Amino acid sequence: MTVTATKGYLVRRLQDAPTVQCVCGQSTRPLTVADHGVCNLHVTFIKNSVRHYHRDCTEVYYILQGQGKMELNDEVVEVEPGTIVYIEPGTFHRLSSEEGVQTIVFGVPPWQEGDEYFE
Repeated sequence: MTVTATKGYLVRRLQDAPTVQCVCGQSTRPLTVADHGVCNLHVTFIKNSVRHYHRDCTEVYYILQGQGKMELNDEVVEVEPGTIVYIEPGTFHRLSSEEGVQTIVFGVPPWQEGDEYFE
């Protein structure tokens, strides 16, 4: 698997990316801060994430499969395939689903270890 984009582009296949456990669930990470420092792209399976916020990273969730509820500060919204949720830094968020939700999480600047804050 290529680590950095040295030719002006980077090609990855999801099946080649590492999968890790995180506060949201199981996350496959084809694009991370280590690749180029511009953004991240994670494909994450979430059942019951921990309520948290980021100080630096703006996140966009695109729901691929499943239905659930996303807490955004003090509001709760229903999510289903095709739902896009834009989350600015400082916004508490949490996603829960009995069946589980598969989502693409796109972050700018890229999420980094240490940019998760809890209540």
